[in-house]
Amino acid sequence: MNGPDGHVNGPGESVNGPDERVNAQVPLLSATGVRKSFGRVEVLKGVDLTVYPGQVVCLLGPSGSGKSTFLRCVNHLERIDAGEIWVDGHLVGYRRAGGKKYEMRPREVADQRRDIGMVFQRFNLFPHRTALENVMEAPRHVLGQPRDAVRQAALDLLRRVGLAERADHYPAQLSGGQQQRVAIARALAMRPRLMLFDEPTSALDPELVGEVLDVMKDLAGAGMTMVVVTHEIGFAREAADHVVFMDDGTIVEAGRPTELIANPQHPRTKAFLAKVL
Repeated sequence: MNGPDGHVNGPGESVNGPDERVNAQVPLLSATGVRKSFGRVEVLKGVDLTVYPGQVVCLLGPSGSGKSTFLRCVNHLERIDAGEIWVDGHLVGYRRAGGKKYEMRPREVADQRRDIGMVFQRFNLFPHRTALENVMEAPRHVLGQPRDAVRQAALDLLRRVGLAERADHYPAQLSGGQQQRVAIARALAMRPRLMLFDEPTSALDPELVGEVLDVMKDLAGAGMTMVVVTHEIGFAREAADHVVFMDDGTIVEAGRPTELIANPQHPRTKAFLAKVL
């Protein structure tokens, strides 16, 4: 992969150090010096993050720290003001020509997003389509795949998230946890290389959180590369390879969950975890 200019992490090493679960020497996601402002408010202040295939990275931090904004920048839902983001060897949202960098056309950006699945806080399912039809939508109409093959693959995905028996139900007939699992299956239907989760359990009743986290743990165990914005410290401790603590638009501290959660070094990280643990 033609990585970003000036990237200095060594082979097999992330910003958080070597990881025995890394199954490739080349980053799948590499962000360097990412900055983003909304008006006069700078939300991201030079974020660097490297994620290798098979890694699960959890982003922790208080509301307003820039976690969700960073995630949205990874698939160019938000334009960055400085820095670069590379996914699977491609500069996200931009192309170079004549020594300059130009923003891609919307259709080109949409093509890039095929390899990046995203699950939002809200489920964003089509209310007039069944669970099965929601999962089939993108492969049928974006990729143009044949209906019979897409239907079988969608049924397999619903079975994978424990919802095969709800295939013909509409979103209004499903619980919040079931809708979020359909949303995960829908994202997986495009066979992404990278999955982004933006606080996927924050809109759920507490008793429904576990069923969504269980699906995410299964994905992690199967080797899916994931970046997860979450307040579920238990999930981060159990499923993540690395945990990143963000505050005020910067990465304050990063490390293995057993180290950062159990023994944080930065005073801001200690204060945050003291309130949520």
